[in-house]
Amino acid sequence: MPKLVPPSILFLLLAFSCKQPEKQPPATAPTTNTTPTPAPAANKNTILFFGNSLTAGYGLPGMDEAFPALIAHRIDSLHLPYTVVNAGLSGETSAGGKNRIGWVLKQPVSIFVLELGANDGLRGIPLAGTSANLQDILDSVKARYPSARLVLAGMQIPPSMGADYATAFRGIFPKLAAANHAALIPFLLQNVGGIPQLNQADGIHPTARGHQIVAENVWQVLAPLLQK
Repeated sequence: MPKLVPPSILFLLLAFSCKQPEKQPPATAPTTNTTPTPAPAANKNTILFFGNSLTAGYGLPGMDEAFPALIAHRIDSLHLPYTVVNAGLSGETSAGGKNRIGWVLKQPVSIFVLELGANDGLRGIPLAGTSANLQDILDSVKARYPSARLVLAGMQIPPSMGADYATAFRGIFPKLAAANHAALIPFLLQNVGGIPQLNQADGIHPTARGHQIVAENVWQVLAPLLQK
């Protein structure tokens, strides 16, 4: 099976990748970036999921229940020549991702899935800074692997910072996708956010069933790229 390497819609859910409950380990805790990432098999391409607590599968019994692992299982069942790398880190911001991306790109990347930004929005970080950090991450990927295909996960935040801020935040992702010729997942937590039975007790991190739906949201955008 593919290697899985650890390294509007109801706005309440958007905290999913941002606000960590008190039991959440600090963002610097070893989550994905303390274990060397093995190189993919020579006959396989790499899909790299780069994100925060949602990608990392926070609160699940095991990473095999997080959506990147579910994508890996589907790829395996279809006998597609891809291996999946989970480079999610709980608590990650766009600035943290910008600082971490160089380490992650030490391995070849064929498809890069970027899932970051919601932590910024919940903290009210100026949107120009978030957009610039996400662009820098994408630029790093393009510079290192020009042929890599890009996928951007759309995010939303609750209106606690004001409706104008929330609306502008939501608009960052389609603009970046268009500017970078990236495929866009319109909203990663579609049909999951705000639905109690699909979220853990904290109300913000999806359950295993929630991750299954998230995986479907991702697959709709990812699948066409795997055939190219």
